[in-house]
Amino acid sequence: MAKAKVIVVTSGKGGVGKTTSTAAIGAELARRGHKTVVIDFDIGLRNLDLIMGCERRVIYDFINVINDEATLSQALIKDKREPNLYILPASQTRNKDALHQEGVGKIIELLKNDFKFILCDSPAGIERGALMALYFAEEAIIVTNPEVSSVRDSDRIIGVLNSDSKIAKEGGEVKKHLLITRFSPARAKRGEMLSLEDIQEILAVDLLGVIPESQAVLSASNQGIPITLDADSDAKFAYRAAVSRLLGEAEVAQPAAKGWSFLRLFKGETV
Repeated sequence: MAKAKVIVVTSGKGGVGKTTSTAAIGAELARRGHKTVVIDFDIGLRNLDLIMGCERRVIYDFINVINDEATLSQALIKDKREPNLYILPASQTRNKDALHQEGVGKIIELLKNDFKFILCDSPAGIERGALMALYFAEEAIIVTNPEVSSVRDSDRIIGVLNSDSKIAKEGGEVKKHLLITRFSPARAKRGEMLSLEDIQEILAVDLLGVIPESQAVLSASNQGIPITLDADSDAKFAYRAAVSRLLGEAEVAQPAAKGWSFLRLFKGETV
């Protein structure tokens, strides 16, 4: 098996679609044949299992494994739709102080033996759960909305990755990708939200993908289905295109949506 890759999905501001994006990207990687595990670092809240539709199957969680109250195999939940997809849920009854570097590091090393991709769904901001996820990141997907406050907070997260991640402390740099969610070219043109160029200029991070405003995302989340496994929609095609870019594959033009082209967006153009 090729070397495992640890990718943190993070944001400075809450409510930008980070957990939805983790589920979508994880499911798409698995659909393409890559054995993938998604880890929920949001101790005390736990939403990733809801988005992935496995909340009733949670018996043991991340903290149980850290505290040797359960084995990793007992806590991992295998997705019923994609055989290559697994989730390690967070605890709803513990607080974030239960996370510590030694325990988290041990679990990630164990997961590297069996998985190609380890996606860490980080809580928003820079509290303990987020800092723990950011510390172990080898790559980072920074999720932001086209709003000034969201972009500003994402810039702070980039600073944390550049200074407090394990790779940074060892003299390296975490590879970063920018995922812009809830984007509307019409609203950006009217000045109601930041343009793609504005966001990229502020953050100076390579663009991974642009997810359009779409009711399909909310609908899929409410049904516990990652959007990339749901019925065809603008958002589904956008997430799939983002995963193609994450894997370094040739970009393929997707169906135009509401007067804009995903392929042109990836090339930094607007319509």
